[in-house]
Amino acid sequence: MNYDLQEMIFTFIGGLGIFLFGIKYMGDGLQKTAGDRLRYILDKYTTNPLLGILAGIVVTILIQSSSGTTVIVVGLVSAGLMNLRQAIGVVMGANIGTTITAFIIGFNVKEAALPAIAIGAFLIFFFNKERVQYIGQIFFGFGALFYGLTLMGDGMAPLESSVWFRELTVSMSDNPLLGVFVGTIFTVLVQSSSATIGILQELYAGGMIDIKAALPVLFGDNIGTTITAVLAALGASIAAKRTAAAHVIFNIIGTILFLIALPIFSNFITWITGALDLGPKMQIAFAHGTFNVVNTLIQCWFIAQIAWLVQKIVPGTDTTIDSKPRHLDQNILNQSSALALNQAKLEVLRMGEFSKDALAKAQRYTQSHDKKDVSESQQIEYAINHLNTEVTSYLVKVAAHDLSERESNEHSLLMHAVNDFERIGDHVENIVELVDFQIVNRIQFTSSAKQELDDMYALTQEIVDCAVRAVEEDDVTRARKVLELEGKLDALERSFRKHHVLRVNAGECTGQAGMIFVDLLSNLERIGDHAVNITDLVLEQRTALTN
Repeated sequence: MNYDLQEMIFTFIGGLGIFLFGIKYMGDGLQKTAGDRLRYILDKYTTNPLLGILAGIVVTILIQSSSGTTVIVVGLVSAGLMNLRQAIGVVMGANIGTTITAFIIGFNVKEAALPAIAIGAFLIFFFNKERVQYIGQIFFGFGALFYGLTLMGDGMAPLESSVWFRELTVSMSDNPLLGVFVGTIFTVLVQSSSATIGILQELYAGGMIDIKAALPVLFGDNIGTTITAVLAALGASIAAKRTAAAHVIFNIIGTILFLIALPIFSNFITWITGALDLGPKMQIAFAHGTFNVVNTLIQCWFIAQIAWLVQKIVPGTDTTIDSKPRHLDQNILNQSSALALNQAKLEVLRMGEFSKDALAKAQRYTQSHDKKDVSESQQIEYAINHLNTEVTSYLVKVAAHDLSERESNEHSLLMHAVNDFERIGDHVENIVELVDFQIVNRIQFTSSAKQELDDMYALTQEIVDCAVRAVEEDDVTRARKVLELEGKLDALERSFRKHHVLRVNAGECTGQAGMIFVDLLSNLERIGDHAVNITDLVLEQRTALTN
């Protein structure tokens, strides 16, 4: 008996592990295949609630994770590219999109599991082209999903003859709230509604649970899946907390409504099963899909009210970065290239200000190791990247017009400045990753190393600020000052590298600490180089005008 119990548990948890790996691996493959289009879809097609819902459905189907979609949404809200109402619409769509996994399981193509794994492994290991490997990930994940499901079904088979399990299912049939509780807790533990609904499909197909008990468990699964977003939002921005709260409220309200109408819903599922001749697993899939579609159709009219409610539940003002271009007027393009260049310059200067802010946050993170600075730095980095794309596209359109020599020089300066400010943001991102590595590995700097980093940060900040002002005012004096300060920065880096070698030789710091220290110095020095690139063009432009 003990051996049977042990075998049952090990088969079940092993199958669960393979199932979860399959879901994630397949989602990763789909996401990599889609590339940056996921953020683009959510950025561009969420202008109204209906489009937001549709975007949430599409993105969640592509990445096979409603939690993953929620994480992307939180990033867009924090970056100022999406407001809370738009985010709620996407979250509703994500709940519908995640039901696709249950429908895939409903087709019951277990026989294809091992061949799919074999095809996936072949594509991953025998092809060097990334896109082919991503497709291999999709096949491998799909096969692992069904193989894990098969193992879970085998592990749960003995429950059919278990007295306590029968009593539990009878209790859930008589008390729907118990079923909701069981579904919620199990999904919280597993942190995947796709897994728990897959398990529910296996139990129902095996005759171990009836429809009256299965439906409340299904509702609980939908509540439990919100825990991932809740955990992710702990300690995060107010925007993240509000998005997570909206996700929880949406599913709780849906569960309450469907519990009230449980007899009607149960009869509907029984009727549609007969009308469409559905198998047991597909019956649960239809119940899952119907719950989320109807719940969305009911609540999508109350998005403003849900937004108001979560703002009361999570009070405060959130710090969001306005990543959207403020000055790139498309109408000006056809009116005046000079005005269009001036508008583009204003956005480039915003990128410069963002670069300064990101560097300041990175310095604070280096000193305090406060994760709040990381979150803010990541928001700024995303804003810089977004503006880089928008401003570059705008400048390309400007170049299609006949430009005077002066305008051509201005255009060249702005194109290069956009690229250099974006590269400054990349180096700041590198710095944050280095500090992350330092924290995880508990690497300590000496007091002298900390002071030297502060000196490097201060000088780098002064250089970037001076470069931004030089572009803004077309100031040759400031441009020359950048060259002078960058020379000092190079000298400081060389001097601090020598100090680092002396500290290592004296046993004052470890090799790992020295490696992180030198990489931080290198990234700060490269930021100075990009500032020089920008001001070199200011000097060249002024020289060209005077000649």
